[in-house]
Amino acid sequence: MNIRVQISVYPLRQEHLSPTVNAVEAELNAHGLRPEVGGMSTQVVGETEVVFAALRDAFMRVANSGQVVMTVTVSNACPV
Repeated sequence: MNIRVQISVYPLRQEHLSPTVNAVEAELNAHGLRPEVGGMSTQVVGETEVVFAALRDAFMRVANSGQVVMTVTVSNACPV
């Protein structure tokens, strides 16, 4: 099943936001997804298993670099 996901990442106690956002985008790309990065969030569409694996790996990647909050909204009802 295809799902659409909206992701927001908030690096805590870090001087710059871009490295965290870029790392999440890179991880999504590494899983073969095509993230759409916006000013407030990133959206991605894909197969459920691929998207959740990419989210797990993205969170682990940025969490290993510092404290971070990631919010995720998942839908199987949005047009894909």
